[in-house]
Amino acid sequence: MEGLYKLLWDRVDFNGRRAVDVYLGEIPDFRAAARMAGVRASMLDFAVLLRRREVELAAEGAPFTGEDLAMLTAFGEQRGGQGVALASGRRVLDLHDVLTLREIHEAAGLHEVGHVTEMIGWLPANGLAGQNAYLQGFLTGHQRGTPFVERAQEFAATLLADKAVIPGLPESLALGFADRYLITVIRLSGSPLPSEERREEIIGALLKRERVPMIWREPGELVVLFPCEDPEEARDRGLAFARACAALTGRPCAAGAASGRVGALRDTATLARRISRVAPVEAKPSRLPVMTDLFVELGVARLPPVDDWLRGIARQLEAGPDLVATLDAYYRHDMNRLNTAGALHIHPRTLDYRFRRVRELVGLEPGSFHGVRVLGAVVARVLAGRWA
Repeated sequence: MEGLYKLLWDRVDFNGRRAVDVYLGEIPDFRAAARMAGVRASMLDFAVLLRRREVELAAEGAPFTGEDLAMLTAFGEQRGGQGVALASGRRVLDLHDVLTLREIHEAAGLHEVGHVTEMIGWLPANGLAGQNAYLQGFLTGHQRGTPFVERAQEFAATLLADKAVIPGLPESLALGFADRYLITVIRLSGSPLPSEERREEIIGALLKRERVPMIWREPGELVVLFPCEDPEEARDRGLAFARACAALTGRPCAAGAASGRVGALRDTATLARRISRVAPVEAKPSRLPVMTDLFVELGVARLPPVDDWLRGIARQLEAGPDLVATLDAYYRHDMNRLNTAGALHIHPRTLDYRFRRVRELVGLEPGSFHGVRVLGAVVARVLAGRWA
């Protein structure tokens, strides 16, 4: 062994210790695991052993052996069984790649170009094989050492972060995997919001109903991913799920949905969240809105002057009686006067009186083109609870 390889060999102990220090400094889960007896020493042994094998094999131009890959799998399983999160298990591999390049750069001299080229050429295929072996072991340990609810949320987080899914992860959860998902954001209303322990219980109960990835992104915001081979079926499942969530939590909620392909779900989730924030808050959601249902409200929410103007109209309508609820029923029944009165359990003349009050208070005819545009937006913003 000579040149760059000899220099790297001589530095494996130093580089291994530094790598472990970096892992503990950058990854909280690794710091927590290192407090267990013997774990830090095991991390150091692995970091040194891996570097030695990489140098030996790169110098020979040989791939990892079956024994090497089994060793990587065993170390991965050990970490996964120590409560290290899936994201942390992947993060350590990213750090290893960065540190390996740094170590090569530090050891390489002006006359080591040939060996550097060899080493850099050896890394991609063998590094990928090593990572896959480590992750497969990690997944096995993770399945044994981490509660199902937590693992289901980690899978959802992986999809929402547009990261590659570890092969075998969906199968280990029996959640399946799709090319396209309908992301449904359910926003709970009222306070106090569920505690962390209660949120875990809620997801556990909901997972028994629907075996799909889901995660709490905020204490009052649940994100659920439904496979979207059939958009209508996915929306039906999303609506039924939102109703089940409202019933289980005893809270009214708003829901919004958007569909997208794996690898571009981060932006899809952002859109679904925006829709949920302008959707009506209901004790039992009546529908699962998508962008085309609430495009006016989405635009209004992003224009504060328009939102303030509509809020002023809403305040005028508070003089009542029940004018916002009346207008909501009127528009939901396609401005059919008799059907609206029947839904509100009032006489049609009482409905006419309320419409006169709207005209008196805000100067708008509920059934006119302008009235529908303005008053419909006002009703939507009030029902979304954005001015509470």
